[in-house]
Amino acid sequence: MTPLRGVGGRLALALLAVVAGVLAIVYLIVVPSYRSSLANNELRSLETSLRAVIPSFPPEPYLKQQFATTTEPKVNARVVVYDLQNIKPSLLEPVADSDLEADSSELENDPVAFDAIRKSTLARGLVSRGDETYAEVAYPIGSSVLMLQSSLHDQLQVVSVVRRRVFEAGALAMVFAVLLGYTGASFFARRIRRLEHAANRIAAGSFDEPVVDHGSDELGQLARSFERMRLRLARLDRARGEFIANASHELRTPLFSLGGFLELLDDPAVDEVTRAEFLAQMREQVDRLTKLATDLLDLSRLDAGRLTVASETIDLSELADEVAAEFRARATTVEHELELAPEPPVPAVGDAERVLQIGRILVEDALVHTPPGTSVRVSSSLDGGRATLTVANDGPLIPPDAQHQVFERFSRLDGARASGSGLGLAIARELAELMGGRIELDSQNGWTLFTLALPADVAREPIPA
Repeated sequence: MTPLRGVGGRLALALLAVVAGVLAIVYLIVVPSYRSSLANNELRSLETSLRAVIPSFPPEPYLKQQFATTTEPKVNARVVVYDLQNIKPSLLEPVADSDLEADSSELENDPVAFDAIRKSTLARGLVSRGDETYAEVAYPIGSSVLMLQSSLHDQLQVVSVVRRRVFEAGALAMVFAVLLGYTGASFFARRIRRLEHAANRIAAGSFDEPVVDHGSDELGQLARSFERMRLRLARLDRARGEFIANASHELRTPLFSLGGFLELLDDPAVDEVTRAEFLAQMREQVDRLTKLATDLLDLSRLDAGRLTVASETIDLSELADEVAAEFRARATTVEHELELAPEPPVPAVGDAERVLQIGRILVEDALVHTPPGTSVRVSSSLDGGRATLTVANDGPLIPPDAQHQVFERFSRLDGARASGSGLGLAIARELAELMGGRIELDSQNGWTLFTLALPADVAREPIPA
């Protein structure tokens, strides 16, 4: 990379351009205005002096030279007198000059004096002769024109010094800007390179080294965003690894079992009763594989963000009744008492099919993971702005410090593998969140309650009698 294409070069050029622009503006504003201010001050001073000596101007022609000579020290300026009676065609010559050693011919046809004659009033202006610039003030008095002239050499010298100082300061400022640009840019460039290396590590799948930048500026905020991304990707990477390992284990067990049953069925000595038992167990393993495949598909869609849910008005009381009716026969088979608490309509906002899926997961877990004789109760209610569907059982309680584990994939309370797919509650929680709700767990006072909470449909919420 060429220096000018890097951050250091670009920042240095930017600072150089800013400094150069500021100096140009300062020069264009300060130097000309300062020069004009000095010239105007000198003209005002000459005008004041001229008005002061006008009353003493002699009408006699022979006294005009004496007047010019004696007036010069008083006004600190060259005094020149023109006689209008001696004006030749297109030629204006001085008849008296306080500077006896100077060549008066240079004052012929002076434009300020002509201006005073033409306007018949005081005239003032700047006149350049050779390398010198003069401030002149002229005033017609009777048949004469009195003019005061002062050189601006000293004032222009001051302006020249100011101009030179501006250029010198500008050169130093631009050198400083370049050095500051490269120094500051090198500091930022190191921070940017650290972020670049961190991004490359994360892109390569290495999440061990944290992204650290203690700055409070935009780069510091970007570094903290990278760090949050690194932590999230690290969690996702660990979850992916665990998911693959757990899914492989869950698939391996029924497949291994099916392979064993198939070998046993090849034995001609197996009687029909045993063969029927083997087929029934094989159907259970096939059902387990089917459910696991369905759960894995749902999870993959959830993780990819491709699983969509509807947002419509549903009745949780009606859906609770449908779930209870679906599992009533199975509950009797496994010696559980399945109860449905009748409720008036409970309007909520959600997806009916996904609510039924969550309800099936909660009821099935209650029937499978509690001992025979346990009561399972399904109910729905309105709780403020929430509509709830609750599945409760009076089986063994879940310890408070272990309640979060039941929602983890392929996990149960003791940390071993789940007896089923181990994905039901994880799917239920993510489906609830996708509908803008949540799954709540409360295990105390002899009852364990899993509650699906969704936003209530306030527009259709029944008014209490």
